[in-house]
Amino acid sequence: MYPDHTPQRAVKVHQPTPIPPPVIHSAPVVPAQPGTVPTVASIVLPDGRVVTGYAIDPARPEPVTTKPAISRAAVNVALGGVGFLAVCGGLLLLTSFIAALTAFIGQLIILAAVVFGGWIAVQVLSGSGYKGGTTVNIRRAVIKRNHFHG
Repeated sequence: MYPDHTPQRAVKVHQPTPIPPPVIHSAPVVPAQPGTVPTVASIVLPDGRVVTGYAIDPARPEPVTTKPAISRAAVNVALGGVGFLAVCGGLLLLTSFIAALTAFIGQLIILAAVVFGGWIAVQVLSGSGYKGGTTVNIRRAVIKRNHFHG
């Protein structure tokens, strides 16, 4: 192997260091085609060997997904439903208000009748008051009548 004029050396065999297996992530890795052809990089090692390969891009975060477009028909239906519920609630409140107002007016009429009726009763049953006009004692009139006709 070596020429005769060179001293013999012991050959040391170096075993490569095993590479640990990659860590498996829960999300599947989907290979993506690059948009352009990457440039080839060459590196010259100190012992003179040349290593050629592609440069590795750093990992990029996934783009934020945009919200899907909402159709105008769906928005109109939703707004129409909200408007319909608002109108129904308003009508329910309106009918409740009208019923309460009707009951209140009925109570006011009854109160007025009681107060007015009480005032009339006080006027009729009280002995004092305005003495104008003709006062007729019915018992005497009946007696006089019976006396004249009897």
